[in-house]
Amino acid sequence: MNWAAFAAAEPELAGIAEERFGAAGHHVLATLRKDGSPRTSGLEVRFLGGELWFGMMPDSAKALDLRRDPRFAIQSNPGPGTDLGAGDFRVSGRAFEVGDVGRGDVPEAKAAYVEEVEPPQPFHLFRTELTEVVRTRVEDDTYLVVQVWTPGRPVRTVRRT
Repeated sequence: MNWAAFAAAEPELAGIAEERFGAAGHHVLATLRKDGSPRTSGLEVRFLGGELWFGMMPDSAKALDLRRDPRFAIQSNPGPGTDLGAGDFRVSGRAFEVGDVGRGDVPEAKAAYVEEVEPPQPFHLFRTELTEVVRTRVEDDTYLVVQVWTPGRPVRTVRRT
């Protein structure tokens, strides 16, 4: 399921997520190394054309990780200070490089990304498919509130004191 499908299913949550990811330039991406151990890296994200995109430098470790195993998780930068009222987001899924054979990617996707973002050339561009979106926040300085969305299911909310 792509970002547009998530936004159609949960427009309020998707809007807040886009706001949080847009509030800071860099976020933390988790990928899997060749030996299966986790790797975390800084990354900028873009929401364009109903998709969540990752652009990366050529042959970067994170790009090579995703080429080998597309599973990822990205954690939004919560911003300065410790105010967690707005919350932060974690998006998990699979990322596929634009141009992968059989994935239905069109060459125009990379051209549209370049036009919008103007990254250095050359670069890797990955389109994402979502498996989970999680928002974690503090409510009324009392409750930890966790909202979890997975494809085909409504948002599940857990509140803890």
